[in-house]
Amino acid sequence: MDKPDPTQRRLGRGMIAIAWIVALGLLWMAFEDVLERGHNPNRDLSVVGSGTELVLKRNRFGHYVAPGTINGQAVTFLLDTGATQVSVPAHLGQALGLRAGAPAQVITANGAVTVRATTIDDLRLGPFRVSGVRGHLNPGMRDDQILLGMSVLKQLEFTQRGDTLTLRVHGG
Repeated sequence: MDKPDPTQRRLGRGMIAIAWIVALGLLWMAFEDVLERGHNPNRDLSVVGSGTELVLKRNRFGHYVAPGTINGQAVTFLLDTGATQVSVPAHLGQALGLRAGAPAQVITANGAVTVRATTIDDLRLGPFRVSGVRGHLNPGMRDDQILLGMSVLKQLEFTQRGDTLTLRVHGG
């Protein structure tokens, strides 16, 4: 009986290692997708009617998160009826074409913070488009989510039933 060639043995071990790496990579990608869907189940927005309604699903944390744009740049909104204005993390301001205006003191869930006023020329969420929206650049926000406050939400009607929130234009 012939002994296995050491080169073939190394090649076999290398192939097994590569197979494990590929399998782990595929598992990681699948798990990452599951986590993202749990955080943002509205990645694929559901526009109903004649484009006047938007139906959002609540995420696993109980929040409504949805994709949109600010000045043509893709963003993720977190709907926040407790926020007076749209609150943009300051580190995103330049990339979104926002100019930092006058400083102002605001009270947030994390305490008082000095923000810079800004105006959002074009904000879109599903079928809704709003121009000249008041907002602020908040240096205390570290992630990339934008709080969609009442400066936009007051222009919409919203109805919550179970785990869904339906937004529509006033009178629509």
